[in-house]
Amino acid sequence: MARNEDDDYEYRIKEGDHIVLKRGDVYKAAQIQRKKKVIFEKQWILLDNVVGHLYSTTFEVASGGTLQPKKDKESESSTDVKVAGTDNRNIIDDGKSQKLTRDDIETMKEQGLKNEEIIQQLIDNSSTFNNKTEYAQDKYIKKKKKKYENTVTVLKPTCRVIAMMYHGREPGKICHLRYDTLAQMLTLGNIHAGSKVLVFETCAGLVLGAIMERMGGYGSVIQMYPGGGPVRAGVECFGFPAHFHDMLHEFPICHVNALLAGTLDTSAKDPTAEEKQHLNAAAEQEQIQPGAEQQEGSPAKERMETNAGDGQDREKIEKEKRQEAKAQERKVKLEEKRRKLVATAALLEGRNADGLVIASQFHPCSVLLGLIKFLSPSRPFVVFSQFKETLIECYTKLKEQGGTVNLMLTDTWLRHYQVLPDRTHPLLLMSGGGGYLLSGTTVATDHSEPAAEEPAPKRQKVEDS
Repeated sequence: MARNEDDDYEYRIKEGDHIVLKRGDVYKAAQIQRKKKVIFEKQWILLDNVVGHLYSTTFEVASGGTLQPKKDKESESSTDVKVAGTDNRNIIDDGKSQKLTRDDIETMKEQGLKNEEIIQQLIDNSSTFNNKTEYAQDKYIKKKKKKYENTVTVLKPTCRVIAMMYHGREPGKICHLRYDTLAQMLTLGNIHAGSKVLVFETCAGLVLGAIMERMGGYGSVIQMYPGGGPVRAGVECFGFPAHFHDMLHEFPICHVNALLAGTLDTSAKDPTAEEKQHLNAAAEQEQIQPGAEQQEGSPAKERMETNAGDGQDREKIEKEKRQEAKAQERKVKLEEKRRKLVATAALLEGRNADGLVIASQFHPCSVLLGLIKFLSPSRPFVVFSQFKETLIECYTKLKEQGGTVNLMLTDTWLRHYQVLPDRTHPLLLMSGGGGYLLSGTTVATDHSEPAAEEPAPKRQKVEDS
């Protein structure tokens, strides 16, 4: 038994792990911490009891928000139905078929009735249930179970699960990037362990995390970021081990042109140096003004002023110490940022990257034309956009400047199917669009222009008479 537990140790939930909670089609990322409650679907949940169980285990939410493993039941006799109709045409949905009210259901919940018992009460008090067909009855029971069953499934965070979570809850944060489109990006970009990949994305770190997961901690990933710093909220949801972050590098997109031109300045500059000088000058003036405004007075008044002055001096000293500590901390951060900039610039100067992935809310044309210069010949690149017009412009620019082959502009389409006995059909609701992808391969270009030669004239055939 102990050997089996050792074999599946990596598949068991441990304290400090990042997990994803699932109920129906709703997902939420969380981290296992002792005595810390997580709110999920307007309900407080305590995650202490999930430690030691296997991933993908389903738990029931007990009183107080504690989780208990759900016991598998071979037969659910409470919802087995024997009487069924043959036709639904005479059933009228007027809202009066259910005798139980909302208050009655809430009262049953307060009395501690289980979900199966509540569902059975709903079936018994429905005047039209027995007249429905067998398929309609199964659909009714499934719908009520989804509404009243108080269960949670704990999943291991993966690229697909995190993508579905973001697309279901906050699709705008990931530019409406669907998980099937993300899978095509990883395939078209030839992402694999040991490669050097350039990434420019504004999808909350989802694309970056998917690439890191595919590479498995081997190789190097260079994240190009706009603004003051990279956004990696999606990467934190994966819960990667420490050595995965050793392969991750960052470089500001605003310095790409300077790096290509060879004029990149990597010296550390403190933007608050001038502010510091102004603060010191103001402090000196404050020291001079009290001395000029001193007046003669009684000894008691002078002692009070002396004590007040000592208190002000202590506050001033403490304030100076805090300012020095902040300045030192800021200096350390600037030095760390400069060191990372130098290290990443050294990686990019070779211009030997193995792949380029772009998924951004910005217009990708200028970014693509700048970053594609860092790729080696015969290397793939892929660009995602919600709108095909921006990718059409990229396609035209690449065709004009050359250096790329096998350019393809594609649209992804996805539809889910319900697979049940005698009821297999596409679902009525589906995603309208998963965005567009532009992919291609770089090639080496010969910039030397060959001399133009006129084609030799063709010989006329002479027919023998």
